[in-house]
Amino acid sequence: MDLLALTDFNLVARHGGFGRAARATGRPKATLSRRVAELEADLGLRLLERGARTLKLTEEGRALYERTAVLLTEVDQTAAEIASGGARPRGRLRISAPMLFSQIAMGKLAAGFALAYPEVRLEVTTEDRAVDMVEEGIDLVIRVNPDPDESLVGRIFVRDRLLVVAGPGLARPEDGTPVPAVVRGSADRSATWAMRTPAGPSRIAVDPVLGLSSLVMVRDAVRAGVGAGRLPVSLVSHDLADGLLVQWGEVEGPEIALWALYPSRRLLSARVSAFLEFLKAAFPLGTSEELAAYITS
Repeated sequence: MDLLALTDFNLVARHGGFGRAARATGRPKATLSRRVAELEADLGLRLLERGARTLKLTEEGRALYERTAVLLTEVDQTAAEIASGGARPRGRLRISAPMLFSQIAMGKLAAGFALAYPEVRLEVTTEDRAVDMVEEGIDLVIRVNPDPDESLVGRIFVRDRLLVVAGPGLARPEDGTPVPAVVRGSADRSATWAMRTPAGPSRIAVDPVLGLSSLVMVRDAVRAGVGAGRLPVSLVSHDLADGLLVQWGEVEGPEIALWALYPSRRLLSARVSAFLEFLKAAFPLGTSEELAAYITS
């Protein structure tokens, strides 16, 4: 059965004629007449008795109208609710997030979202690699400074900065002697770090004595006094305030931007829209200090 033809039949039945239905809806009278005739041919039933001036439902037409009018009204109301955001998000929502953000903030975010939207089944995986969202069934990804991707759209929800920090017992040498350093990843023995200080731009030579795969581990090692490290404000602001770490300068280079990305579609699901709004509410300013406060609160 043609749903559009059934809808047009209901319009004519509700308004009591083709002319009235056409005037009320702005639909051409000829189109309504053709659609109803097609529905009658499809069903093999006469649904309307067409007189010279009057039109009335046959017994079969009245039965069809009474059984389908309520259903079509519910369909219209549901579509209107979804379009206006009134429908409550439900179903599975799969998110991929980077390791550091997952370790320091994603658990709290996920718990808050689950409490706010109990009908959504949230699944979060930790991936620093670029995932194939369509192939792997991911609805939304959180990434740090992602490469441009024409198939994805999104927004920045938090900006962070890198600082050069060290334990209070490690003095910065003034004679160019390499400073022991804790780095993420493999150790580059010829590394230098450029940074901004109150006195102006500065560069220090570093001797990477320890390479670790996680910035949380880097922070812990720096805090233990192994060497200096480059760490985001959000991860070390509490330690700086407590005197567990001291700041040597701010790393030169682009800022750290956390993006929420999703496939480039004209219409977003209510689940993804709800999570984007939840992120916006959690970080209304989107600053590193706000993220640090969120982590420690």
